Amino acid sequence: MKITVIDSGYDSYAYEKQLFEDNGFEFEVSLKQRHDQANKAPIATGSVGILLRWTQVDEAFLRQLPDLKAIVRYGVGYDNIDIIAAKRHGVRVANVQSYANHAVSDHALALVLSGARLLPLRQNSLGRDFGKAPAPDVMELADKTLGIIGLGRIGGTLCQKAHPLFKRILATDPYVPPERFDQLGALPCDLRTLLSEADVISIHCDLTNETCNLIDGNAFSLMAKRPIIVNTARGQIINPAALLDAINNDTIHSVGVDVYSEEPPSDDTVPLLSHPRVIATGHYAWYSTRSSVTLQKRAGENLLGLLSDAEVEDELTKQPNKPHGTMRG
Repeated sequence: MKITVIDSGYDSYAYEKQLFEDNGFEFEVSLKQRHDQANKAPIATGSVGILLRWTQVDEAFLRQLPDLKAIVRYGVGYDNIDIIAAKRHGVRVANVQSYANHAVSDHALALVLSGARLLPLRQNSLGRDFGKAPAPDVMELADKTLGIIGLGRIGGTLCQKAHPLFKRILATDPYVPPERFDQLGALPCDLRTLLSEADVISIHCDLTNETCNLIDGNAFSLMAKRPIIVNTARGQIINPAALLDAINNDTIHSVGVDVYSEEPPSDDTVPLLSHPRVIATGHYAWYSTRSSVTLQKRAGENLLGLLSDAEVEDELTKQPNKPHGTMRG
């Protein structure tokens, strides 16, 4: 029985290798390139389980792997896995929840603070402009409103950390119960209200058909407070052309991004990433010395659990179903 890692890139797979070999499995790590989609399924031929990060799993992929019993994604979300096709093929699917709640919320908060203080604007001109403010609109947060889109594990952790910094916290999430807003001290509202009233907007929702391009030209037109925008969720949630227009037109104060519509970012993103009011990082908000170890260990353990017919907390079927059609309300 074979286990294959079809998306490599971590420094070591020693834990997973030991785990599976101790339980009678053969363990392989593929070195195929990220965008070599056509050859990802063939290298997993004969595998009963696969570990992946970004490879697209669809009907055509699954047809090539008749022995496959389980898939685990290193990370949260299922936006690259056709879960209906997986169910049709009898393949159990899980990801790794909660491993980076603190890492991602810390990173989001760092991007908020960098934007508020306009840190990039003076870093290349300290000698010439020493002692001068980078711009007239350096922001203080104490009298401001934070808006959180998506009050799940990471959004909720950010909410807890942000209370001492902000006067008020708004949140929109139609998939969590009202008591969660109360527990976290966030005021529930719809997306339109959040966009119009927040001075800082941090995005923490899943990428779904509903949330793809959630923040588009119309959404930016509703932003009356000229807010800071931070995205550590998925790049496709913000329309990149609309974001560039908004920062160029002074509709928003500044931007902090860790995720992109195309990864690595394409040449088309250069005008955005080179803008002096954009703080850009390379999709490592999830990373810390602790979270990286937890991610790999839990992914391996989840896959072993699926293949052993055990109950796995992070399995897709154990996660709450989400209705559609209300996030944009």
